[in-house]
Amino acid sequence: MILEYIGKLLARFLTKPIAGYIPPSTSNLRMLKECLKPGDVLLVEGNQRVSAVIKYLTQSTWSHAALYLGDQDTNRGRDGSILDLMEAELETGVVLVPLAKYSSYHTRICRSVGLSEEDIKRVLQFALGAVGKTYDLKNIIDLLRYFLPPPPVPLKWRRKLLALGSGEPTKAICSTLIAQAFQSVQYPILPNEVYQEEGGGPSIKYKIRHYSLFTPRDFDISPYFQIVKPTIESGFSYQSFSWAQKE
Repeated sequence: MILEYIGKLLARFLTKPIAGYIPPSTSNLRMLKECLKPGDVLLVEGNQRVSAVIKYLTQSTWSHAALYLGDQDTNRGRDGSILDLMEAELETGVVLVPLAKYSSYHTRICRSVGLSEEDIKRVLQFALGAVGKTYDLKNIIDLLRYFLPPPPVPLKWRRKLLALGSGEPTKAICSTLIAQAFQSVQYPILPNEVYQEEGGGPSIKYKIRHYSLFTPRDFDISPYFQIVKPTIESGFSYQSFSWAQKE
């Protein structure tokens, strides 16, 4: 009970918005909704204290990741709104939320390439099976130390410092849970290359990276995920762009 209480206090501190910081919104909700497909990973530039830590450690714009589920009638909030995103948050754990939650945030869509409809369903089912799990308390405590103050950390160590969770199956953090969902159908994100000797000589094979090492940034830089920009997908033309008159 005491640890749970401390965890809630720490989560409240880490999720407090940074005063005066508002990430730029790069696409409106309608365009974002029309562009998204089930199985897409939505990256978010957050404005919370914990967001600053994640961006520092990963040297990236992105601090949060959510999985788009699509318009499933079974996933509705108390007010009737469609809960079309699955995410893991410090205070709430693994939950379903509406896409509108991030309508005013800087976001990026990352889409797997060539994944079959059946495997997309399996990815979504894996993610939905995690709903209700709690955020890793050990992760919260470890993240807190970067505010006291954040020490200079060499780049090569920063990824490992994010693999902080206890590994308990009832715990989850945002990007690692999504990574596990894609790994459940053996879809690559950032696999490690290894050389193996075969009959014709050495050949390159791929080894799955442990899910605890994945960060939101990895879906952005992965060579196996396509970056989808709603403005371009909606038929943008610079020739029809409307500029304000000079004063």
